[in-house]
Amino acid sequence: MADAQHTDPELEADDGPQEPELDPEVLERRRRALEQVVQFGDPVLKSKAMIVTEFDDALRAEVARMGELMHDSLGIGLAANQVGRLRRLLVYRVSEDGPVQALVNPEIEWASKDKEWSLEGCLSLPGVHVDVERPIHVRVRAQDAGGDGVLVEASGLEARVIQHEMDHLDGVLILDRAPRDQRREAMRALRERDAPA
Repeated sequence: MADAQHTDPELEADDGPQEPELDPEVLERRRRALEQVVQFGDPVLKSKAMIVTEFDDALRAEVARMGELMHDSLGIGLAANQVGRLRRLLVYRVSEDGPVQALVNPEIEWASKDKEWSLEGCLSLPGVHVDVERPIHVRVRAQDAGGDGVLVEASGLEARVIQHEMDHLDGVLILDRAPRDQRREAMRALRERDAPA
């Protein structure tokens, strides 16, 4: 979503899978960024990521690279699995002018009983948009790129993005949470896209 969208292929929220009119340069940057994002079918997307234990310059560089890829691909969330790294690391940014947030080793400490359905997309499943039900509010304990503890209390789109990306860290895709009919339709679309011409 967080992989819910606002013109974001990683997460599709209330406005659905509408493609905005984009500048050709932005489209080219997005195309190049998406080439670096692991696509559906790669086993890394169904694998569970490992705990991060080294908080060093390499981790900070990885966070910066993931933030750039997320931005260039017009996403609002990205998990390390999606760039081929099985590390419990995700980045997200729900407002265009806000800073990129990095969560290392995130764990949901609390989730509201109130849930809602919303349309989600994913950078690793281009063109696929399915309804996913998630808690509206979550409290997440994690670490930042320096290893310091952080506590995030999130609602709405931010909560959805974090939960979507945390699913990636556990090898769970939006297809796994979609209603059966939407999952079947999405799988058919993915097969047709991958079929030889």
